[in-house]
Amino acid sequence: MSEDVLGLADQVVDLVRRLAGPQAEAEVVVTRADLALTRFANSFVHQNVAESGVSVRLRVHVDGRTAAGGGSLVTPEGLAALVERVLAAARLCPPDPAWPGLTPRSPVPAAPAWDEATAFAEPGERAERVRAFVDAVGGLEAAGYCRTGYRAAAFANSTGHSAQGVAAAAAMDGIARTGGADGVARLHVDRLADLDGAALGARAAAKARAAVDPVELPPGRYEVVLEPAAVADLLHNFAMWGFNGKRHAERQSFAEPGVAQFDPAVTLVDDPLAGSGLPFDVEGTGRRALTLVDAGTTVAVAHDRRSGAAAGVGSTGHASPEAATFGPMPANLRLSGPAPAGGDGAAAHAPAGGYRAQHAAGAGHGDGAGHGDGAGHGSPAPAGPLVDDATADLVAGMERGLLVSDLWYTRVLDTKSLVITGLTRNGVWLVEGGVPVRAVQNFRFTESYPRALGPGAVLGIGRRAVRQPDRFDGVWWDAPALRLASWNFTGGASG
Repeated sequence: MSEDVLGLADQVVDLVRRLAGPQAEAEVVVTRADLALTRFANSFVHQNVAESGVSVRLRVHVDGRTAAGGGSLVTPEGLAALVERVLAAARLCPPDPAWPGLTPRSPVPAAPAWDEATAFAEPGERAERVRAFVDAVGGLEAAGYCRTGYRAAAFANSTGHSAQGVAAAAAMDGIARTGGADGVARLHVDRLADLDGAALGARAAAKARAAVDPVELPPGRYEVVLEPAAVADLLHNFAMWGFNGKRHAERQSFAEPGVAQFDPAVTLVDDPLAGSGLPFDVEGTGRRALTLVDAGTTVAVAHDRRSGAAAGVGSTGHASPEAATFGPMPANLRLSGPAPAGGDGAAAHAPAGGYRAQHAAGAGHGDGAGHGDGAGHGSPAPAGPLVDDATADLVAGMERGLLVSDLWYTRVLDTKSLVITGLTRNGVWLVEGGVPVRAVQNFRFTESYPRALGPGAVLGIGRRAVRQPDRFDGVWWDAPALRLASWNFTGGASG
């Protein structure tokens, strides 16, 4: 299938040459996508949807002017109409003196392995995971989704550069509810076979049961342990607002390369090929791991060709169709701490002994990158809010504070300092003497995310990351639990 889309991309480049002449610059991305989603609510599957289609994105630079457009008609007539529309638009655009030029012929990394069974999974296979989740919650109300996705893409431009790749992935996101209390479990994997609905359901149910009858605590600054689902929101906002080359150039980002802005325990790497993913961006630049923060010091931001040329550093492989508006941003961030003593860092993602570790790390049933899938096959049912020992170890060191499962409805108040307000959800617990003693009502918070992870503020990083799904296909966050010295809770969820 990748060969088919490469042929379409070459056709479009040839059409531009014929209609606009040999001096016209053109780049084309053709993507075949098969996305499927099985939703459940009230413990029943209520919707199965699937979408399959081919999209073509064309960008041209003609007579000093640049325009882009897309379409889904891949007949000869449809492709010709697309080229004519984009060339007409270019003639109406203002001059583009900052045009960075096309990606020259250059090597592109090999695409990671992809799983055909996941790419073309049937609805019944997703429904099996849903049934396992629902059965595991033990009579609690369950809701969520299981999804699979496949993308085959090809790139070609008028310099002769081309690239192609295939990716597939699966994800599950579910809650269990009892007495008005919710528990959550989420996971993104490369293989549907590694998605254990029963283990995720058991995790969600244990947290829901532990979250009933919450008490109200006064707002203020508390020491916290943020679980992976909550940490994923930090990574998402760091990517969108902080390590974004366009926002950095516009001085809207907190990022200052060369400055120790984070605690020395923090390392952030955007690693798009750590899972099944396309090995190039929409400009044809190869995608590779990019270290953004190294032992607390910010060292880079993400760039496409335009922002990279302006900064004098070149593209980092982060171009996207939306980058002209929203900027180039990381989409596969991994947060990690220092390597364990005597290790090389790999142990930060390796399973450890005991049930809780198996439940978090999948007892060997990971996504191929050593990230836990929450499997825990054959283990006893989890109980209480601490369902993995990586989080439990962080909580054990906290004299008094809060264990926070999840953050949502987060909104940016100030982009430069990345002050964000939002709400907790899916479980908060008061911790005393290293033990969660009771559930707490949800809080509203207002916090600067970089400050919360600043020098001296990180008291611990979980030794395993759990890969969290995002709303968008191809985006995920490798998030361990985090113990932070202070988090600013400004009120209850109602105000």
